[in-house]
Amino acid sequence: MSDFQTRRITMVDTQVRPQDVTKFPIIAAMLAVAREDFVPQAAREAAYVGGNIPLGARRVVLEARSLAKLLDALDVVPGDKVLCLGAGYGYAAAVLAEMGADVVAVEEDATMAAAATQSLQGQAKVVNAALSKGSVADGPYDVILLEGGAEAFPAALEAQVKEGGRLGAIFMEGALGVARIGHKRDGKVTWRYAFNATAPVAPGFEAVRAFVL
Repeated sequence: MSDFQTRRITMVDTQVRPQDVTKFPIIAAMLAVAREDFVPQAAREAAYVGGNIPLGARRVVLEARSLAKLLDALDVVPGDKVLCLGAGYGYAAAVLAEMGADVVAVEEDATMAAAATQSLQGQAKVVNAALSKGSVADGPYDVILLEGGAEAFPAALEAQVKEGGRLGAIFMEGALGVARIGHKRDGKVTWRYAFNATAPVAPGFEAVRAFVL
């Protein structure tokens, strides 16, 4: 067993299982996917530590706890079509693909999108486009996951989820954040609290600022 495999098991045992994430597909996928292959070379040694891993350009690999709890709350099942926004180097997309989802990974940073394409090796479709635009051509989706923070969630993205579909994002207010799960019913998305978490606000997910004269 390699050192990274040992760290992967420790990550799941100490960061995921204690958070009451017990669904076998999530556990199995996070044990199978080599997290160190989805970060910059300089961050490989830190791939399994707790906390978000910064990638630059306000992008992160979400900490294992947050990603696992989001996937648990989103109730992803094999065959679900999933839009993964802010894919970075492709880790969350790889985990979703390992779970049997049909994944479209959107990343607007060209360098990261190219790295994700190489690392994913066909497990997911990588689209180099603005995160806030999603990928209309590949939708609609059963699940939309933002791998990052949001102050506001664009209506154009809510429109890309199917009726009865689910959305997951970490909503930030200053330095504090909460993960919320959205459910689409009768064409409207209703968001509900899931757990506390933080992530940098992704490009295109900023709140509109009011100017005071």
